[in-house]
Amino acid sequence: MSKIPISPEVMERYKKFLNQHVNGKMAENQCDNVIRRRKISQRGTNDCKPVNTFILANKGQINPVCAKAGRPYGKNLTISNLRFPIVTCKSKSQKKLPHCKYRGKKDTRWIVIGCVKGWPVHYEEGILL
Repeated sequence: MSKIPISPEVMERYKKFLNQHVNGKMAENQCDNVIRRRKISQRGTNDCKPVNTFILANKGQINPVCAKAGRPYGKNLTISNLRFPIVTCKSKSQKKLPHCKYRGKKDTRWIVIGCVKGWPVHYEEGILL
């Protein structure tokens, strides 16, 4: 699969997407540690993010969703053709990093992502159809 060369702006957004939403080997009980280690917080603050979802796959499995492994879904979004295992971490506290506490739930979903020039840069949601 040939991709359009990645601009510095798209590369920054892609790296943030990978950090916030991709973890190939995560268990439900690891939300607190992973979110703390990756410094994931509410945008522009140090507040605990109310919900964060991790796709249990690697970038080689997720990147193709922006091409032939996905199809258009709504405005500027792509839905995966296959379901992915995910862990959804929901906040149990209103604290700030690094003191956030989460409850994790594992599931399998079609993922809906935003792609820019063939690169995933935004996780929208997981859909159980």
